[in-house]
Amino acid sequence: MKNGKNGIPRVGVYICDCGTNIASTVDVKAVAESIGELPGVVVAKYKYVCSEPGQQLIQQDIREQKLERVVVASCSPRMHEHTFQNAVAKAGLNPFYLAMVNIREHVSWVVKDKEQATAKAKRLIRAAVARALLQEELFSRTEPVTKAALVVGGGIAGIQAALATADAGYQVYLVERQPSIGGHMAQLDKTFPTLDCST
Repeated sequence: MKNGKNGIPRVGVYICDCGTNIASTVDVKAVAESIGELPGVVVAKYKYVCSEPGQQLIQQDIREQKLERVVVASCSPRMHEHTFQNAVAKAGLNPFYLAMVNIREHVSWVVKDKEQATAKAKRLIRAAVARALLQEELFSRTEPVTKAALVVGGGIAGIQAALATADAGYQVYLVERQPSIGGHMAQLDKTFPTLDCST
């Protein structure tokens, strides 16, 4: 879906100030103003976006501004990607049209100079906007899974991995390129410290 000007998708960018967690190091207002000038960006706002009011703001803009892509610059996607995907989906947009930028761990927590941190945040968000413009629609699906494991290498580690996996109740396929298993261990006469036979 490319209804924006010149076929460019309409993008909304939301920069989280994370209380003072991000805003104490990154000038989020300056970032929003800079990003708002990019092609395709019709909304560039800063707020505590992972909060309920922040999510509602994104949903409202998707509906009213007819957004086709959403970029959220906040903390780690591991922490809140699912939160924002749900918010985007509730507004009727494919949740995979969300792009996230980690400006907490990757910027505010590691760059102490405010000017440098702000510049880095701008660069990362510009890259995410460019990526969002190229995103294609994706859908979740379920695939059947064969509950089996392939262990490559029949040395001591491979044998132990195969045994442990089999003990857990899975079918195991052990593959070894040599005619016999045991790896380097099979080449030894005795093992330290007991001097037992290695085979």
